[in-house]
Amino acid sequence: MDYKVVLTSRAQRDLFEIVSFIAAQHPPAAGKIGLALLAAAESLVLLPHRGPPLKGRPGLRKLPHLPHHLIIYRVNEPTRLVEIIRFWDARQNPSSLIPPFGL
Repeated sequence: MDYKVVLTSRAQRDLFEIVSFIAAQHPPAAGKIGLALLAAAESLVLLPHRGPPLKGRPGLRKLPHLPHHLIIYRVNEPTRLVEIIRFWDARQNPSSLIPPFGL
């Protein structure tokens, strides 16, 4: 049985901010990158443990995507739920990638 993927409200805001940031620099790419990030997050329905654990944050995992993006998530085994906690774009605020990631 597959897992279910859900986005927290913070992850939804992050995604909007990433797309807006990219749209300001390269409008044609913004929507494509936003959809690619969503597709990467949704792909966790099949292999939710493929992202390595997030150092210093027990229970969280990370899924790198493209050279500048990171998807931070947790897996709840009993409910078979993958919760997307944050989307990160390192170009917007590279220092914010230092734990605790503003969670």
